[in-house]
Parts: sequence; C-alpha cells; structure tokens
Amino acid sequence: MVNKNLYLCKTLTTTSTILPLDKPYGWSSFDAIRCVQRVIRKKTGEKPKIGHAGTLDPLATGLLLICIGKATKQAEALQAEQKEYAAEICFGATTASYDLETEPVPVPNAAAVSRGQLELQLRSMLGEQLQAPPNFSAKQVNGQRAYTLARMGVEANVKRSQISIYALELQEFCYPYAKILIRCSKGTYIRSFASDLGNALKCGAYLCGLRRTANGNFTIAQSVSIEQLSGIF
Repeated sequence: MVNKNLYLCKTLTTTSTILPLDKPYGWSSFDAIRCVQRVIRKKTGEKPKIGHAGTLDPLATGLLLICIGKATKQAEALQAEQKEYAAEICFGATTASYDLETEPVPVPNAAAVSRGQLELQLRSMLGEQLQAPPNFSAKQVNGQRAYTLARMGVEANVKRSQISIYALELQEFCYPYAKILIRCSKGTYIRSFASDLGNALKCGAYLCGLRRTANGNFTIAQSVSIEQLSGIF
C-alpha cells in the first residue's frame, strides 16, 4: 500500500502536478489554494504558480483539482470535463440564493411529492438545455458580479447558458428531503437545478447540501484532505 504522506511530499515538490483536494465546508476555492501554497512554501521555500480547475462554493464540499506549476496550463481542459455531484435537496420551501446562503421561505400549501412523481420529473430533466444561473452567482452582469447586485436587492437577470445533464440517480428520498447523484457538463449550477426541480413539481425546493464526487477521470476517492495535507510537513 502506498504511503500517502510520502506520495504527497513527493508530489508537492515537483514542478508540475495536479492535486485532488477534498475541499472542506465553509472554505472558498481560494482558501484551499492559499492553504496548498503555504504547505509548499513551508517545504520548499518557494511560492509556485497555482490555480484550480473549477470553483466550488463555500457551502459545498468535495473534489477540487489544484493545478500546481506547469500543470496550471491544464486547468482549462480540466474545467471542461464532466462533473459528478451528490446533491441534497429540500422540498416545500425556496431561498433567494437557491441554497442555504439565504433563509428558507416555506411555499404556502405545497403538496408533498411522491417518489414516483420525483423520478418522473428527473427523467424529463436529462439532456441538453438552457439553464438560468442563480442571481447569487459570480456571473458578470454589466461589469458587476451577479451576487453583488442580488445582495443589494437588485434583480440581476443573468443570461441562460447551454448545459447538459447526462445522468440523474435518486439515491435517497423521504419527503421533504432527497439525495440525487448528478452527472453534468461544465457550467451547470446544481443550485439552479434544485430550484428548477422544485418549480416543476410545484412545491419549491432549494439545495441544502452539495459534494463534488468526480471531475473527469478524477474521483473523490483519490483526494486528500486538508488535515492530511497540513500534517505531512
């Protein structure tokens, strides 16, 4: 069995590597990058060029590909790969941000959804489609971030984007909660998917948990935690 600490030590001191990191809850993607930089600088005394292959929101956890050194040239290609997420969705309420960044508001007279209704609706949401990003997103609207406008109470009117949803698997369901495995294209907002699902079922919904489990050929099983990373030096 490979000693993960030795592997990490060797990997982080090369001039080009892709580090699959398990980003913790509450951390931004840039928090994760800064942590990796500190670890490398402590070991080598150098501050390498570093980036990531696809942002994860602070309220999400899971696989974040950190590109180090010459591997930063691969970031764009890695971002274009399919992604897989385990999404936890709560029905019967909505939020302005489509997740727990803002307060849930119950939908009046929302009828409980059955497993059959949910599975039928999921099948209809497969394939290519136009998706509206959340108003609470980093999309640019007239030179400003959409979330900046949203927090000021201004409607951002973010343009819809072409996305693809390749697979949807209902893993757990006990109304009002569902856990769904989603395989999708670059640019898909799982928060918007949750909101659209709730709207289609006429009961409202928001994202209450999200974990990225795969990015292209990389999986969460290959990732290292912040604790493992910080403990090797």
